[in-house]
Amino acid sequence: MQEKQNGQDGYIRTVNYYETDCMQIVHHSNYIRYFEEARIDMLKKSGIDYAELEKRGVIIPVLFVQCEYLKPLRFGDTFRVESRLSDYRGLKFEISYEIYREESGELCTTGKSGHCFLDWDMKPVRMKRDFPDIHAVMLQGLDA
Repeated sequence: MQEKQNGQDGYIRTVNYYETDCMQIVHHSNYIRYFEEARIDMLKKSGIDYAELEKRGVIIPVLFVQCEYLKPLRFGDTFRVESRLSDYRGLKFEISYEIYREESGELCTTGKSGHCFLDWDMKPVRMKRDFPDIHAVMLQGLDA
């Protein structure tokens, strides 16, 4: 069993009843939502506000998502999503996720998502050229 210490930075929340299925565990589709919530939180903490990015004309669509379910979360469980930028190539990037049960530190879920930067016309945005401030933040996140 892999464990992490409580109190580390990450995205923390509690499982809602409506997120569970008839087996009283979190429905598998909700883990992808948890990844998205954690991704937006991670970007904001690093200085990239998603709403502000959209106002500047940049969107971040999902290219792929992978998820491995190791231990189930249940209604009332508090969990922490640790997210990290695992790859950044100027146009595309990947984020890796680990979801831990906060009370025990148990690793419950791992995953990854891939994204790209586009404008509202769905054309690629070269961050280094067009948004050097965001590019610099992404590079810092990759080094962290």
